[in-house]
Amino acid sequence: MDHSTAPVLDALQAYHDQDQLPFTPPGHKQGRGADPRVRAVLGDAVFRADMLAVSGLDDRTTSHGVLERAERLMADAVGAEHTFFSTCGSSLSVKAAMLSVAGPHEKLLVSRDAHKSVVSGLILAGIRPVWVDPQWDPRLHLAHPPAPDAFRAAFEEHPDARGALLTSPTPYGACADIGAVAALCHARGVPLIVDEAWGAHLPFHPDLPTWAMDAGADVCVTSVHKMGSGLEQGSVFHLQGDLITPQTLASRADLLDTTSPSVLVYAALDGWRRQMVEHGHELMEESLARARRVRAAVQDIDGLHVNGRDDFCGPGRAHDLDPLQIFIDLSALKFSGYDAADWMRRHHRVNLHTSDHRRINAQLTHADDETTEARLLDGLRDLVAHADELPPCPGIHVPDPGDLRLRQVTLPRDAFFGEVEQVPADEAVGRVCAEMLTPYPPGIPAALPGELLDRAVVDYLRTGADAGMLIPDAADSTIATIRVSVHDVDAD
Repeated sequence: MDHSTAPVLDALQAYHDQDQLPFTPPGHKQGRGADPRVRAVLGDAVFRADMLAVSGLDDRTTSHGVLERAERLMADAVGAEHTFFSTCGSSLSVKAAMLSVAGPHEKLLVSRDAHKSVVSGLILAGIRPVWVDPQWDPRLHLAHPPAPDAFRAAFEEHPDARGALLTSPTPYGACADIGAVAALCHARGVPLIVDEAWGAHLPFHPDLPTWAMDAGADVCVTSVHKMGSGLEQGSVFHLQGDLITPQTLASRADLLDTTSPSVLVYAALDGWRRQMVEHGHELMEESLARARRVRAAVQDIDGLHVNGRDDFCGPGRAHDLDPLQIFIDLSALKFSGYDAADWMRRHHRVNLHTSDHRRINAQLTHADDETTEARLLDGLRDLVAHADELPPCPGIHVPDPGDLRLRQVTLPRDAFFGEVEQVPADEAVGRVCAEMLTPYPPGIPAALPGELLDRAVVDYLRTGADAGMLIPDAADSTIATIRVSVHDVDAD
């Protein structure tokens, strides 16, 4: 296929070259109606590229096949059989994939380190989750993807499961043995979904972890805006094999998707594909070299430790690691990752990504250069130099990893939509949780609707919130109170 073309971008240019005049949404009419103060910030180009996909980018009957051609090029670029664009982020894409595999009250094996969007899909669809436990690292207080043996055991106990869903890479860059899990699924004639939101770059360099399609996944969901050059909400989901038909996946996506997709987001997806086909290997080569330099430089700063393969990979841990996710352990400095991230933004205008009670994370991509590298390292050196100005890490009650695993006693949908009440956190112990309680980032719920709350998790969330942990989906983000089901469940 001719990857020098970009159908969406070409159609945008043709729209303007032909002097097309819209009497359709959007109402700003190519920016003519936009407030000049808004245009001064966003720029005229944003409004000129904001148009209808139908009767705008393409004609009324989509006879030019603009989006279809762009999706075929994307599939060819990464070796998938079918690709679908989404302008609603991977949060929608993963729900569409789930609905293509299982329906109400049917079982789906799901790794318990799943993103909250997966849990939302369980709630909306009424799917019965069979949770597959991650591999817990008690020393680092960190969850790595489940081992293949954990999926094997779950299939043996639940042979009627309709498929499996695995998250890889995790927000910590830890990767699962996707090939082994895919083989387990296919031996049973069921599909594997991989939430690979953090892996848009993986197909474009052999030194990166194997991407899901190459490892045998049936559906792979990718957020191009995370590690690629897409705009926020730009997502693609890929399909291969015959366990899920393209028509089924498309119909499930249509059930959830917006009827007013953003051409801006489509255009960025299309342009990113062309960029990576033409220059991806070179860009990733430079990014990997930069990551090696940054890792070495951070490791040389007294008090900082960069988590690498020796920390994250090996028996009982992750199968592989994305080196572009730079996780920095602050344990030797005695202050929390929350305070460190706030200090870096306040004093150096450097915004870090994931932070937890003992780590901060700098995500590198092909967009970084010597300037961004230098600002990051200068900020980290200054952080250490001012370590005595940061408060000591508050006492977060991080339980033993096994204690963080709650028992699912009702369907997530039943607990979420059932009769609920808001009770003091201490009184929530032993009750059925009726909301998601998700430290964010990375967005992996500590408690889910339908799970039986215990003292360890409640104390972890309460002390974490006091220390600066963000729990945005809780009805009470301070965790002074928790939403629970009014119906008691026998805890025995």
